[in-house]
Amino acid sequence: MAIQAHLVELERKHKVLENELHEALLHPSTDDLRIAELKRRKLMVKDEIERLKQTTISETLH
Repeated sequence: MAIQAHLVELERKHKVLENELHEALLHPSTDDLRIAELKRRKLMVKDEIERLKQTTISETLH
């Protein structure tokens, strides 16, 4: 169950980053480095979500 709770938290973080990125893109004055950092962090969280989902699936099958 700890993995499921971690997945929920990661999905929440992903949504927060998605919202931050959306807001940053609405403002032309936002620094390109800030946008790149938000995209990088969002991708890292997404990759972690996918990794955990794959781990959960393979554990379920065994």
